Amino acid sequence: MRGGAQSHLMRCSDGHFYVVKFRNNPQHLRVLANELLATRLAERAGLPVPVTEVVEVNEWLIRHSPELNIQLAGNVIACEPGLQFGSRYVVNPVEGRVFDWLPIELFDRLRNIDAFAGMLALDKWTGNANGRQAAFWRKGRERKYTATFIDQGYCFNAGEWTFPDYPLRGVFARNEAYAWVKGWESFEPWLSRIEGMCEDEIWTQAGEIPPEWYGSEWGALEKLGLALIERRARVRELITCFRVSPRRPFPVWVEN
Repeated sequence: MRGGAQSHLMRCSDGHFYVVKFRNNPQHLRVLANELLATRLAERAGLPVPVTEVVEVNEWLIRHSPELNIQLAGNVIACEPGLQFGSRYVVNPVEGRVFDWLPIELFDRLRNIDAFAGMLALDKWTGNANGRQAAFWRKGRERKYTATFIDQGYCFNAGEWTFPDYPLRGVFARNEAYAWVKGWESFEPWLSRIEGMCEDEIWTQAGEIPPEWYGSEWGALEKLGLALIERRARVRELITCFRVSPRRPFPVWVEN
């Protein structure tokens, strides 16, 4: 698969296809933890994200699958066996097609364009240090597309687990995704779900991360969880910083 983590598309024992990120990916070990935690928090907020699983890839499979490798600094090394992160492919390849880019003239065929505002709130909450990525897909002869938000590996500032907030971080590259936003009501119900997410839910999702994905650094995980709890109250402030930035993403915004 394309991307800095050099993921692999694999069919798993449940019969579904998953984009699998390996522990020895070129980005950082913690991107696996980030993917699992941020995607599941987004799912709890009701946003369209892939199903996520912890995928076990054993040594025998890697030894007998030479294509399961990572290219790093001109060297080719085998993927590391063990527990990996799996993001279910957004549509069965037999049933539909997936696009990582959609022409502007087709944005009116997006059935869930409103979810871009909700994902913006999630990205600001989790301090996504990357641009917002989306997969656009449709089944068979369908005319409309659906956006599914993928690649949460750089939430929490990738391997740093810090939150250096900048207005243009964690946003989609094209203003067309936000041109319809009229005010705070356009971020609902997702914004309220983020602001009201209970602490126990956040800790439960953090507790699902395999310890080897963050080096069993329990103190670092606790600090991350506490930061997320505190940042729930700052999401509107962070969205406002983006709104008043030189990019001017919300041209029809109306102050109440």
